[in-house]
Amino acid sequence: MMMFAGINFVLAQGEESNVLNGVYQKIHIAKKIPVPFEYLREADVMWSKTVWRKIDLREKINHPYYYPETQIGDRKSLIDLLLYGIKYEGLKAYSTTDDANEFKQEITMAEIEERLGGGIDSITQIDENGNPIIKSIAREIKTYDVKQYLIKEVWFFDKQRSVLDVRMVGICPIREYFKPEDTDQEDVKMRKLFWIYYPDVRPLFAKNPLFNEFNDAEYRSFDDMFLKRMFSSYIVQESNVYNNRLINDYTLGVESLMEAERIKNEIFNFEQELWEY
Repeated sequence: MMMFAGINFVLAQGEESNVLNGVYQKIHIAKKIPVPFEYLREADVMWSKTVWRKIDLREKINHPYYYPETQIGDRKSLIDLLLYGIKYEGLKAYSTTDDANEFKQEITMAEIEERLGGGIDSITQIDENGNPIIKSIAREIKTYDVKQYLIKEVWFFDKQRSVLDVRMVGICPIREYFKPEDTDQEDVKMRKLFWIYYPDVRPLFAKNPLFNEFNDAEYRSFDDMFLKRMFSSYIVQESNVYNNRLINDYTLGVESLMEAERIKNEIFNFEQELWEY
C-alpha cells in the first residue's frame, strides 16, 4: 500500500497512487452542506414579489458558470452539473410549458438530450456488394449552446427579522442555436430546456466548486455563489395581473431595460420606505 503524507490515494481502477495534484488534499467543498434558510412563517411575510431574472453567461462576471466547457478535475460547468444531477443524483427536471413554473410536469433525460441537439440520425451506405445499409449515428448533445439561464425568485419582507430577503425558487437553462439550414446564422433560436426546483439542487450545488480567478485556494461552491448573489442579471418578468406577461411584451429596446430597472428599484425602495430617519 502506497502512502503520502498519511493519506491513501485510490485510482478509479482500484489501484493506489501517491500522486497528489497539488500541495494538499481538497476536502472542504466535497463535505459541504447547504446553509439552512431562516424559518419563515406565512404570518411573518407582510409583502412579497415574484420576479424572473435572466443571467447571460457571456458577461465576464458570469464566466465561472459557463466554463469549463468539458469537465476539468472536479470542476464542471453549471449545465454539466445539472445534467449530472438529473442523470445520477435523482434530481427532477420539469417541463417548460405554461405549468412549468409550478414544477408539476416532469420530463426525462431523453427529452432533455433531444432539446440539446442529441438524438439518432440514420444514414444509408453502400456495402462492398452494392447493397444499401442503414446505419444509426448518435448526435452529440451541445451543452456549449447553453448561454443563458432564467431564474425565478421571490423577494419578501420578513417582519419577524425586519429584513428584505430573497429566495430562489427555480432555475432554467436556455439554449441558443441556429438551425442547420441557416447557413448565414442570422436567425438565432432560443429554447428553454427544463426547470429545476432550486431547493432540490442545493445539496448538489454545495458540493461542487466554481473557479475563483483571484485565489486557487478559495474555490466557492455553486450554492455559495448563488446565495451571495455573485452573478450579473436583469429582470425580464414580474408577477402581474396580465398573466405574468414578459417585459418585452409591452416595451421595446431601451424601454425594456428602463422597466426592469423600475421594478428593481420598486423592490428595494419598499424596505427604505418602512423606516423613519
